Amino acid sequence: MRLTFVAAAVLAAAALAPTAASAGVQARVSKSTQTMNVYVHGQLRHSWPVSTGRGRYATPSGSFRPQRLERRWFSTKYNNAPMHYAVFYHKGYAIHATNEVNRLGRPASRGCVRLLPRHASQFFELVRAHGFSRTRITIGN
Repeated sequence: MRLTFVAAAVLAAAALAPTAASAGVQARVSKSTQTMNVYVHGQLRHSWPVSTGRGRYATPSGSFRPQRLERRWFSTKYNNAPMHYAVFYHKGYAIHATNEVNRLGRPASRGCVRLLPRHASQFFELVRAHGFSRTRITIGN
């Protein structure tokens, strides 16, 4: 049976629609390349340089969901260091803005994932808009 143009278009649109696995926001952090790729509904939206943990302060690997958001936060553990636009995801670890932008692209943190302030703000707003249950943070080597 031949498909009509309309039927073919409907099938093509269905094939391109986001699946449950690709819906929402996915942040994929690579410790080896010091980058974070952000996907929205399965499509790459951003690729940003990051700084992950250095030396004995390694950023934990794994797959996480956000646990809380803090627009303005100061570390209670590290001399009130600013952690603005923080997306906390595991035991006090967060993806957040940094003032040390010249260190992005190489390990420099005490375990958190650092971003340019404007990138941290964008990621924060994506997580807020899509919700914790529709956001996945994956950190690997």
